[in-house]
Amino acid sequence: MALDVWLMFSLAYLVTTLSPGPNVLLVVKNSFQYGWKSAFVTVLGNLSCQFVIVCLVAIGVGELLEQLPVWFTLMKVLGGTYLIYLGCKSLKAGGKSNLPLPDKTQRVAQFTSRKLYTEAFLVSASNPKTLIFLSAFLPQFINTEQSHLEQFGVMYVSICVIVACVHLGYAMLISRVGQRFLAQDIERKISKVSGGLFITMGGGVLLSQRV
Repeated sequence: MALDVWLMFSLAYLVTTLSPGPNVLLVVKNSFQYGWKSAFVTVLGNLSCQFVIVCLVAIGVGELLEQLPVWFTLMKVLGGTYLIYLGCKSLKAGGKSNLPLPDKTQRVAQFTSRKLYTEAFLVSASNPKTLIFLSAFLPQFINTEQSHLEQFGVMYVSICVIVACVHLGYAMLISRVGQRFLAQDIERKISKVSGGLFITMGGGVLLSQRV
């Protein structure tokens, strides 16, 4: 992949990664509740799903999904429902104002790395439009005269670096904010806000149309 093409791809993907979405919201929520180290597991789950998506794009599944409205609708319903479920769970956790919240050490012990990883993977996979978007986005930077496998590999490694830097940056920022605002009512407000946003994003997925 030529350097100028790689730079254009990296810049374009950086812009899309900086935009708030379910993955960013999950990193922010987990970092505030469980500490910034939880972001590593969250990012790993996200990037594992991104690897699957890039592989599917490489073999043309995204275009096939776009032509099959039944499968698109099924994935949309499952993904949107899962985001709404996460939102309701977060609202429920922040709604019990009369009960003390467990300290962060207890919460980290209760919420294992496997659960964080699985949750991040499913959130990343929740929107079928991501597959369709990347199916239209990634091939624009492919040189047909060079190895497709090598170029997709370069783009995936670039995605990993960009996502890791941006999401871990968010995590460290939120962790510092969390150290200054340790009051339980702040944590409950964060749970309620993140819950509402997850429900909104889930509704957006359910109402989305193929483009």
